[in-house]
Amino acid sequence: MISLVDIKNILHDPDPESTEQLAQDASRLTRQYFGRTITLYAPLYLSNFCSSYCTYCGFHSHNRIKRFKLTAEQMRQEMSFLARQGIENVLLLTGESYQATPLDYLKEAATIAKTYFSNISLEVHPMDEKEYQELFQHGVDGITVYQETYDRKRYKEVHVSGKKADYDYRLGTPERAAKGGIRHISLGILLGLADPAEDLHALYQHLHWMEHHYPGVEYSVSFPRLRSIKGTNFAYCDVDDITLVKIICLTRIQFPRVGINLSTRENANLRDHALELGITRISAGSNTSVGGYTVTAAEKQDPQFDIKDRRSVNDIVQLLKQRNFDPVLTDWRGIGNQID
Repeated sequence: MISLVDIKNILHDPDPESTEQLAQDASRLTRQYFGRTITLYAPLYLSNFCSSYCTYCGFHSHNRIKRFKLTAEQMRQEMSFLARQGIENVLLLTGESYQATPLDYLKEAATIAKTYFSNISLEVHPMDEKEYQELFQHGVDGITVYQETYDRKRYKEVHVSGKKADYDYRLGTPERAAKGGIRHISLGILLGLADPAEDLHALYQHLHWMEHHYPGVEYSVSFPRLRSIKGTNFAYCDVDDITLVKIICLTRIQFPRVGINLSTRENANLRDHALELGITRISAGSNTSVGGYTVTAAEKQDPQFDIKDRRSVNDIVQLLKQRNFDPVLTDWRGIGNQID
């Protein structure tokens, strides 16, 4: 395992030749283990109700926005739209409200999603092992849960109240999901909240521990940077593009088989460049508002964060093909319904 000192030295090294070597090593490993495949997915926001006060989030409980959640019919409308764009991997998201989006609501959403998508992941409030078992039984393949920052002091400062303020419960979420049968778990840190080198080192330790204790799970990681919300900066992010690229490359070198996600938080130019380095999974045609695809008019939307890359799914597919990548629209397909 790489040391914290080494991570800091790499992230702070101004020598472009060192960065180029890092990029070449990462690119070689990515091609070795993943070929030139890039998996596409899209987020679908089900609800913006939230009982936690996290200072950097557009959905936090103190923010005065219109709160609502999709009905079953609205879910079908949004899901049908995404499916028509060619999306087969969907990430269903909510704010962190155990009351507004309880287990039954999430199971209903997963059941509906199974009729439109071959792969279903959730990014919702942390739950107990038995709840993850039920979600798995209802067709949920993956869980995304970011610790945001592993710095306990900083975590307490930015997670002021609500269940999310419980650092240890959130930290144990990936293990509970793995015990519950979830087969794909995505971890991550929110760059800009704390020292990126220290958070990266802690994430590596967490991921290494998960791989050792739950080797049957497929893992991926994400490194979202803090973004503005409707043009307003809730927190300052001092992680520049070069540092982000180094983080992606270093992660690929440390974990050659782990997927690395890059969302539409980043602009098109950076995302296109990162494809050659270590990224294996990207979102496309995204909207970060509840009902943002078909239900809520653009001028009435309250996004979780502002999108930087607004290209459509078809635009991304064509770009990947032009650059000799193989766009993958589904990771796996269930075979149960094919057996008599």
